Amino acid sequence: MENNETGKSSRRNFLRNVGIGVGAVSVAGVAKATLFDGNEANAKSGKTVKLLSPDGTLVEVDQSDIKPAGTDREIQAEVKSEAKKGLPNRKFAMVVDLSKCANARACVDACQEGHMLPKDHEWMKIYMLQDDNLTAKYWFPRPCFHCDKPMCVSVCPVGATYKRPDGIVLVDNQRCIGCKFCMTGCPYSARVFNWKDPEVEVPEDHVYDPETNIPPVEGTVGKCVFCADNLRKGVLPRCVQACPMGVLYFGDLMEDTVTNGVETVRFSKLMTDRAGYRYKEDLGTLPSVYYLPPTNREFPVEMGLEGADETITGRYKNVGPR
Repeated sequence: MENNETGKSSRRNFLRNVGIGVGAVSVAGVAKATLFDGNEANAKSGKTVKLLSPDGTLVEVDQSDIKPAGTDREIQAEVKSEAKKGLPNRKFAMVVDLSKCANARACVDACQEGHMLPKDHEWMKIYMLQDDNLTAKYWFPRPCFHCDKPMCVSVCPVGATYKRPDGIVLVDNQRCIGCKFCMTGCPYSARVFNWKDPEVEVPEDHVYDPETNIPPVEGTVGKCVFCADNLRKGVLPRCVQACPMGVLYFGDLMEDTVTNGVETVRFSKLMTDRAGYRYKEDLGTLPSVYYLPPTNREFPVEMGLEGADETITGRYKNVGPR
């Protein structure tokens, strides 16, 4: 696998090298492209306006930063509308390199912190798998698969869960009635039920956004959202940024490009060179998460149990062939 500007690409700069909508540019056979760099959203008009701040101070701001005030209902409706539209001309996907995973659980922690989830409430789960009695065990991170043919969407009776044109599947927990049909319909067990109020504190001016699903609501369903709020800002998902092993790659199939924040590669080449596959592909759900086989593993599976408390190690006591 070829590497492009190894060590130079920041985990917080999501393929920032080329403008929005421009095709991937090949440099020595390695993709070097921007899924979207956030610059358009941050573009300034160059024209300033003087305003009086709430404390009586005269301030000067760029004209492009001034937005008309709306009612809470109007703001909420606009946020939900944008969340449903998604990002144009994108098809997001994740690639998980099973040869690198050591169950560091940094991806789990970052996800929980970023979405105000209780410690026992995991959107990203890490399983220990074994394919056969004669083969070695390995770690298997599992987010929501954001399927192209999501069973969860087809069974929701109130339209609370939906799939966007950019491939991301979201849940609007203000519409969710807690029937759990989506949980039953998901063959990957990627959804979790909020059995109780997580009792998290959110800012008073917080506007609920399905792209973050913050805060979790008692009696509704939650799941991985591919950190859609980060993508809108040109930033990699929290789990990808947090992984110290570079296990998780994220990118845009329209650009044929994925990155783990350190190396940027062509998705198609990665799949061909490493025999990539989709988990339970025979189900016909067409997941947007791909896996690279755990060949030539970089870490022994036992390393993933070192220092973990009983609530974690207890999960893996009786793991056998799946």
